[in-house]
Amino acid sequence: MKVEIKIPMMGESVTEAIIHTLIKPNGSYVKLDEEILELETDKVNQVLHAPESGVLTLNVKKEESVKVGQVIGFVDTEATAPPPAAEKVAPPAPAPQAVKPPPPPVSPPQEGARVMMPAFISSLKEEPVVTPPAAPKQAGEKGSRKKMSQLRKVIASRLVEAKNTTAMLTTFNEVDMSAIMQIRQAEQESFTKKHGVKLGFMSFFVKAVVAALKAYPEVNAAIDKDEIITYNTYDIGVAVSTERGLMVPVVRRCDQLHFGAIEKQIAAYSTSAREGKIGIDELRGGSFTITNGGIFGSLLSTPILNPPQSAILGMHSIVKRAVVVADQIVIRPMMYIALSYDHRIIDGKEAVLFLVHLKQSLEDPSRLLLDL
Repeated sequence: MKVEIKIPMMGESVTEAIIHTLIKPNGSYVKLDEEILELETDKVNQVLHAPESGVLTLNVKKEESVKVGQVIGFVDTEATAPPPAAEKVAPPAPAPQAVKPPPPPVSPPQEGARVMMPAFISSLKEEPVVTPPAAPKQAGEKGSRKKMSQLRKVIASRLVEAKNTTAMLTTFNEVDMSAIMQIRQAEQESFTKKHGVKLGFMSFFVKAVVAALKAYPEVNAAIDKDEIITYNTYDIGVAVSTERGLMVPVVRRCDQLHFGAIEKQIAAYSTSAREGKIGIDELRGGSFTITNGGIFGSLLSTPILNPPQSAILGMHSIVKRAVVVADQIVIRPMMYIALSYDHRIIDGKEAVLFLVHLKQSLEDPSRLLLDL
């Protein structure tokens, strides 16, 4: 019997993948659940296992693009394992040849003595080889050129799709981070001692986002064909930078987690994502995303939506600026925040009020404790 090998579902909005590595060669005998190849998507790599034991036949090559649900080969369960190949005996090593000793050095000739030409040549020292300087680049050479990788093609396609299939708009606000920074400074030592992780900014933003989503549920929604899905859960994706690009693991039930649990979850996801050990289930199911370009020095940006989600929050650098507080000019640590949203289901009023609610919670964190 021939058991088909299909490309499995690999998360929301993931429709294709790249054959990254062929672990088992075509025609080899594989056992049940043995790794046969590795798939690469714009989110995460995933290993494909043999569905049964038998002889493997694959119809794909490395770097080939495949679709979810596509049949890429089969395992013939009726075929028997090939006999083990006879061990090849290495031929005996050739006997070492005698090394001819170098000619004896020629003493410098005495004054008036003659030296034969062969003896003179053998006494000369080897002149160093001088490498000629590289030819200067021509004026027309302005840079290098290389082929775009399959993974980068997939990422590019998804970004263009997000821009072309949504009515994306971005609104901005600014946050005075003084209160949060004072809390972190005062409670960092005791928080770290109790929870085993540092108190960062992200847990404040996650909690503030949850409070704003509760106040404006239209932002916690998505479009499915001609229907609008409004989520009643608060599973927040937090973008993590890796060598392969941004990954967005999802912190689930954020409304039920305390600050320490959120920081622990984010730290664990960040480590596993950078080590390439994060699973596909940890990257799907989110309804809202937070991305922090501020860690790279970004002052302002318009983040792109993470389909099928309809909104994403961008954090930025904290910069001390002169602002007016109670009719006085003071220096405060300020951060610009940006909300990109799908205008098809989120009106401008709700988007602006969402950011205002977020700003109020961050500038007065006691509102988060009182569920305001």
